[in-house]
Amino acid sequence: MRLIGLAVILTLTLSFALAPIAAEAQQAGKIPRLGYLVLAPLSDKPSPERAAFLAGLRELGWIDGKSIAIGYRSANWNVDLLDDLAEELVRMKVDIIVAAGGGAPLRAAKQATSTIPIVMTGSADPVAEGLVASMARPGGNVTGSSLMIAELGSKRLELLKEAVPRVARLAVLLNPVTSDKLELQATRAAARRLGVALKLMEVRNADDLIRVFAVLEKERPDGLTMLFDALTTGYRGLVGDFAKKQKLPTVFGAREFAEAGGLMSYSPDVAEGFRRAAGYVDKILKGAKPSDLPVEQPTKFELVINLKTAKALGLSIPRSLLLRADEIIQ
Repeated sequence: MRLIGLAVILTLTLSFALAPIAAEAQQAGKIPRLGYLVLAPLSDKPSPERAAFLAGLRELGWIDGKSIAIGYRSANWNVDLLDDLAEELVRMKVDIIVAAGGGAPLRAAKQATSTIPIVMTGSADPVAEGLVASMARPGGNVTGSSLMIAELGSKRLELLKEAVPRVARLAVLLNPVTSDKLELQATRAAARRLGVALKLMEVRNADDLIRVFAVLEKERPDGLTMLFDALTTGYRGLVGDFAKKQKLPTVFGAREFAEAGGLMSYSPDVAEGFRRAAGYVDKILKGAKPSDLPVEQPTKFELVINLKTAKALGLSIPRSLLLRADEIIQ
């Protein structure tokens, strides 16, 4: 009986002693939860940007559904849904929110929480937008990468003038709600320097786009551009087709426009920015604070020229420009 009693006591003692260890082991086995907030629709086949992000996670040992759980929330181009979706991710108590594409998703995430780390995959100027204190020391719960959109606005206009020197009147399509104001300022400054008159035309939705097309058919500008905006990139096919039919040279801030029939695009390698976002997620999950992680700027830029479109427009692109192109679409 004494042996049995001793065994019971030892068993109970070990049970109480091991309980905290078992609880810790169970807690350790809980995989991190990641919220992925995006304006564009999601499809079964990941976009190049999302594919790059997932590839970056895999390289660092984070596999969706195994070592990390990703909750996707898409606004399907409806900006008004982003606030509710961001708040939903906060209620889910995710460990990190990835604001895919920056812009409106980033602002919605920042408004929803000041404590959950937010990794941005692109912001024109996070300091000017009040999202971080400085690029080197963000100081809050937001970090990630900047797209340098503002600085590139003037560069795109310079490239268009180099390709088509006759451009003197340029139509600028923009979304007054989500387009970057700093990019517009840079474009205006370059226009003054290059002697180009700008006509600003607001595009919030498809109805606005139809109205703008009607005006452009009558006014016949020398060229067309659209400020970078995640919402209006969904219209790239329509804009590219219209520009070709109207013989309008174009330059854009996303390669998708050149691929869809635009003349040129000049932009950061956006997919690379998404891949680097995975590195931020990895560091934060391993204990780093977003306030201490410097905001990165892009190091790789892509000049894409669509020669097929150039031929359709009757344009001869200078050889000096072709030699600088990262990709030429034949």
